[in-house]
Amino acid sequence: MATRISREELARRIAADIPDGAVVNLGIGAPTLVADYLPEDREIILHTENGMLAMGPKPAPDRVDPDLINAGKQPVTELPGAAYFHHADSFAMMRGGHLDVCVLGAFQVSQSGDLANWSTGAPDAIPAVGGAMDLAIGAKAVYVMTDLLTRDGTAKLVTECSYPLTGVGCVTRVYTDHAVFDVTARGFVVTELFGDTTLAELRELTGLELEEAE
Repeated sequence: MATRISREELARRIAADIPDGAVVNLGIGAPTLVADYLPEDREIILHTENGMLAMGPKPAPDRVDPDLINAGKQPVTELPGAAYFHHADSFAMMRGGHLDVCVLGAFQVSQSGDLANWSTGAPDAIPAVGGAMDLAIGAKAVYVMTDLLTRDGTAKLVTECSYPLTGVGCVTRVYTDHAVFDVTARGFVVTELFGDTTLAELRELTGLELEEAE
């Protein structure tokens, strides 16, 4: 059985890949954990679509300011130089290509980099697109943070998405609890394996002809 890593470990792994000087948006849900593991020796500016730049990590329980929240309504902190603005200006930043990286969750990612993360299309599903479409097409690099498998064991990495799309050919890299995958012209390329996970196991779990990075 392949070894998995925790969401906190995965958040730390993603944070290590964010370059110095990057302007970054962290999507609602698990991606917000990345804020707590950003390297202290890098200047990384966090953006949130509800209108803030230079957002900091979550505050201590006794330091919560109810006026400081991210797009998921979670309490956050502000760093020196933080700025506030109308959410329309925030979306203009997203759509205008001013974000270097965004980290999003996913229901499915196709081998051509299509992303589905706002609805499963089920009759009782509650759509929750938020700013995901704007981020998916506006950020220079789109990182996906997700479990490799759903609760019923279905792979989230697929040949083609069967759920409604958020963006087409937009995903750069997928970070999962089993491995890291780059999206290339050849499909998914495995760049890092976690624990005792093997390439053969990943191929069996996903049903995809995965390649290993050289």
